[in-house]
Amino acid sequence: MKYKINITERVLHFKLPAGTSRGIYTTRKSWFLELTSPEMPGRCGVGECAPLPSLSCDDIPEYGKTLRALCDKFEQEGVIDYAVMRPYPSMLFGLETALRHFEAGTAALFDTPFSRGEEGITINGLVWMGSYDEMLSRMEAKIEQGFHCIKLKIGAIDFDSELDLLRRIRERFSHREMTIRLDANGAFRFDEALYKLELLSQYAVHSIEQPIVARQWGNMAELCRESPLPIALDEELIGVNQPEMKAHILNIIKPAYIVLKPSLHGGMRGTEEWIAAARAKDIGTWITSALESNVGLNAIAQLTAHVYGRNIRVPQGLGTGQLFTDNIPMPLEVRGEKLWYAVE
Repeated sequence: MKYKINITERVLHFKLPAGTSRGIYTTRKSWFLELTSPEMPGRCGVGECAPLPSLSCDDIPEYGKTLRALCDKFEQEGVIDYAVMRPYPSMLFGLETALRHFEAGTAALFDTPFSRGEEGITINGLVWMGSYDEMLSRMEAKIEQGFHCIKLKIGAIDFDSELDLLRRIRERFSHREMTIRLDANGAFRFDEALYKLELLSQYAVHSIEQPIVARQWGNMAELCRESPLPIALDEELIGVNQPEMKAHILNIIKPAYIVLKPSLHGGMRGTEEWIAAARAKDIGTWITSALESNVGLNAIAQLTAHVYGRNIRVPQGLGTGQLFTDNIPMPLEVRGEKLWYAVE
């Protein structure tokens, strides 16, 4: 089939600044692909390419020019050349989404209980970095909304204050009533990491993502062996795009979990490869969005329901669609602690 792709660049604006240990986001740039075919007039598939600045392996100069060249190649060949596109996961994810949307003819990209509106996907309540009072207020709001899994971004305020936030949760809820996930985004130095992990573990923390910066495989493997709380890999997986390397890094580091973002970790196919590699080594997984608009968020949620099947029990990280003042409308709703696809 012959395809045509139109590319539109758009800047989204956060309702509130989104803080991480790498900096604060106030805007978000995405490239949207509109895929059509003269053979099927009136049908259109839309996908989002959303690299994270200074984090995505394909956050490159002249991103738009490279994306255009890859889309031109797809137009000429009519199929996705994964060998060529693996180094560009955010572009690959956008193209996979657009093609899947076009083929499905609906934003329900896969036929699942989620896409039929029969089941919601349980998600964690994300508490962004901020001042102590801001984080406390955001944490309380998530609890009030009915979340039973809270994820806190740590590393922006002093460590004692972060411990106090955890203490406040545990004074009210046991680990059976409230799951706590942490994301350090590489904020700890290796020589202090184990001590901090020991202090955090007294609050029955479920897991911590990326306690030290990526590309320290030996140090990360040591932490995974010695840590009193389970460690999840996130940034460590960025740029590891070949299937054999995925198995290799998991075999070396042996984390308890890996957290998968399709825009960062290989698109739809790459995410499925990571899940298969993790399952082979009894490593847990969950999927999360990476500050995409609702276009990307819907694609990630649809993929999550597809790869994990019915009754997803592990909370996923799919709540970021409410961050923007100028988001793109999609039939997604957060009800309590679940994300739903709102079927008309």
